[in-house]
Amino acid sequence: MLGAVASLYGCGLLRLTGVIASAPWLASALAGALFAGLVMAAMVLRARGQTPAATTARLEELQSRIRPHFLFNTLNSAIALVREEPAKAETMLEDLAELFRQALTVPGESGTLADEIALAERYLAIEQVRFGDRLRIRWDLDAAASDARLPPLLLQPLVENAIKHGVEPSPEGGKLRIRTERRGGMVVIEVVNSLPPLRWADEPLPRGHGIALDNVRERLRLLHDMQMQFSAGMDQKNYRVRIAIPAES
Repeated sequence: MLGAVASLYGCGLLRLTGVIASAPWLASALAGALFAGLVMAAMVLRARGQTPAATTARLEELQSRIRPHFLFNTLNSAIALVREEPAKAETMLEDLAELFRQALTVPGESGTLADEIALAERYLAIEQVRFGDRLRIRWDLDAAASDARLPPLLLQPLVENAIKHGVEPSPEGGKLRIRTERRGGMVVIEVVNSLPPLRWADEPLPRGHGIALDNVRERLRLLHDMQMQFSAGMDQKNYRVRIAIPAES
């Protein structure tokens, strides 16, 4: 439409200035529309050719930021546990070896929610030995949601954040709930952790910089674009991260 309007405007100017005796209005409009259509088609094809490669590169870049941080923190937890409770070291090291094997697998653009749950279970098994009764975990998993596609290592940083900010700072420990549910064509994933009391703290507890949350949000956007939903924030006495993604990709 803009191409046709521009052509009609140019034709009108030529007619008013006397360059042409009669204005070919219809031919001008059709020619302008055709030219604009060709330009738009070329731009769309160019974008489609570049977007997959650019998206894959960006996903791999964001994931590469998560992996070293995740492995470093997990290894530190393991070292602390070995020093304090050597009797539990063997079980912990078996979980740690399996965790590293999964985390160091050559990444693809996406994996399944079932894969992410399995990785989170390994990580929480280590943290459960470390925190004991202070860490209380509840799983509410919907088998129908297992095939939803997620970027690799997406759930783990959310779980790690919940441990770091919800359980570790509290002398009484805390609760962690991981819930998945399929609702029609969408899958909902929630990671909810209790918040530590501040009555024993001289100063407010640090809440972090949101880097992990920003990373998760951007990777979801690159994989699912406008089809995904992401929210994170306080919910009464808990902190809740909620993700909604297509059930099938």
